[in-house]
Amino acid sequence: MRKLAPTGIAAAEIGGMTIHSFLGEQRNSGKPRTIKPGDLKLEKEWTLVEYLLIDEMSMVGLTLLGKLNRILCAAKHADPQIPFGGINVIFFGDYLQYRPVYDAPLHTDFSPENKKKFNKLPSEKEIQQRVARSLILQINCVVKLTQQMRTEDTRYLQLLERLRQGQCSYEDYELLLTRVVGQPTVSLREPPWNQARMLVFRNEIRTQLNHRSAIHNAIQTGSNLMVCVAQDFCKGKPVEEPTLLKKLLELSDSKTEHLPGLLPLVPGMPVIITQNIGIELGLINGMNGIFRQLVYDLDSVSTDSISKTFPANTQYVHKPIYALVEISKSKIECNLEKLQPKLIPIPIMEQTFQVDISDILPKVNSKPKTNRKAMLSIKRRALPLVPAYSITTHKSQGQTLNKVVIDLKLPKDTDDIAAVYVPLSRVKRLDDLIILRHFDYKVLLIKPSKSQVAEMQRLDKLYVETQLRFSEWF
Repeated sequence: MRKLAPTGIAAAEIGGMTIHSFLGEQRNSGKPRTIKPGDLKLEKEWTLVEYLLIDEMSMVGLTLLGKLNRILCAAKHADPQIPFGGINVIFFGDYLQYRPVYDAPLHTDFSPENKKKFNKLPSEKEIQQRVARSLILQINCVVKLTQQMRTEDTRYLQLLERLRQGQCSYEDYELLLTRVVGQPTVSLREPPWNQARMLVFRNEIRTQLNHRSAIHNAIQTGSNLMVCVAQDFCKGKPVEEPTLLKKLLELSDSKTEHLPGLLPLVPGMPVIITQNIGIELGLINGMNGIFRQLVYDLDSVSTDSISKTFPANTQYVHKPIYALVEISKSKIECNLEKLQPKLIPIPIMEQTFQVDISDILPKVNSKPKTNRKAMLSIKRRALPLVPAYSITTHKSQGQTLNKVVIDLKLPKDTDDIAAVYVPLSRVKRLDDLIILRHFDYKVLLIKPSKSQVAEMQRLDKLYVETQLRFSEWF
């Protein structure tokens, strides 16, 4: 049996690998894995595999599922009409959680009644998505897990059940308001909330909060704040132009293939690995750890292009070699020489990304304004780590958190029920969360989409039929 998941954190939780890693593709890459006849490595990987478990199915897209289906058919030398090359596929998840990014969810409705959303002549991508949707419609056995394994607070569990339907009462709203920061028993300055993880919607906000938390942590512990500065190259040469360098270093790591331009580090702080370093060892994108020590070469480089966010006594490191990170869930069985158990050296890595520099090019007044972009290819060398004081709500999916601070003031035009349901359902009890600021009652009334409701009703019907079949067998 093989275990796959759409995100690194979900894959780490089940001891598996990400679907993209299996496909041999980079995230956001338009280049599909090429399947050549006689691909012995692919055949060897899947010869004995009979079952495939895919977790967090809400975040799996139809395009991604279609790619997976084609590769498995090739690996098994199966007729393309046989789903997944004859491998039994088990999907786990909840359709009311986050949808895939830049892809169509598995519950997408392609029926004639919904044709207004789609072109009369479907594109190649849409055709492939419809093929993948037909695979989902072939699911013939459904098991519904009914025992709640995370939430221990009965009253809060009932609130979450109403939230799933977009039917929270005003009493539910008033109950949640008791957890808003500023209430007599709720303060971010007091334990355990001053150490609780913060969940936010935007990567930029997550980065700002992490930088501020690292600065605060350094002051509290009496440590010197270290900031690793990424090395950026363009056409093989280091980027030295101050304006461009400043722009690159300030980019969100979500736009730089998840290698941060500025990485603040304080011994003892929580971090997340952002690249697949050793999949078989559990060192994968999304794995949590504790930063312990930085090994680096001394150098003296100008800091003029670096944001003034950090204190004057900050030590900037331009040539890190590796970071020692304590990772409790790593699969390394033997101790590395001279290192404590679970203390893993995380090396610098390279990634290439595209950046639009049109906003920093000289302006020529005589030329009319255009929307054309000036794209530049940048190769970055940096540590594949980001601080984890704060994470996005997307990253929190699949995790159980002890204490958490959440924000329910949603971004504009957000109509996805997951934006509310996912952060609120990460804890075991209502007392394990606090809410950053006041929010509107209407966010508790967001309903599932029509396609989500239709798919869940279809699966409920299959669940009843599955129970009847099993009762006949036993």
